[in-house]
Amino acid sequence: MSRPGPVPSTGLIGSLPPGHRERLLTLAHEVDHPALTRLFEEGGRADRFWIVRTGTVALDIHLPGRGPAVVETIGAGGLVGWSWLCPPHEWHLGAETRSQVEAWQFDAAEVRAVCAAHPEFGLPLVTLVAETIGRRLRATRTRLLDLYGPQPGAPSP
Repeated sequence: MSRPGPVPSTGLIGSLPPGHRERLLTLAHEVDHPALTRLFEEGGRADRFWIVRTGTVALDIHLPGRGPAVVETIGAGGLVGWSWLCPPHEWHLGAETRSQVEAWQFDAAEVRAVCAAHPEFGLPLVTLVAETIGRRLRATRTRLLDLYGPQPGAPSP
């Protein structure tokens, strides 16, 4: 696979040791998505993930009676999708490109198989994905508190 431009020194790829970074990138396929492309919906089958090279992707959660609310925006170097790692492999959020996006796309089953066969590769990758999960859960909680929590100056119940 050819990779135009430098490999990011930040984000998931940049956080991996160089040998692991190269191994992961051998599993990647380059993809381009125009702005406003839905990548996945909450509850759908999580069979792939992306690392953004350029552009931005908004992660959203469906709020009953309100529709989707953006909980985080992911830019260059960021991981889009972590639900591929954890059974039952269903998306916990939705995702839509906000601008033209160039990304590396990974087949989840293939990456899980390589991680299982090579724990010295899998452990650092899974650890970085777990850190991403923690950040996303905190961001989602904060966003939901912004949407549903008491507003400044609002009367107390």
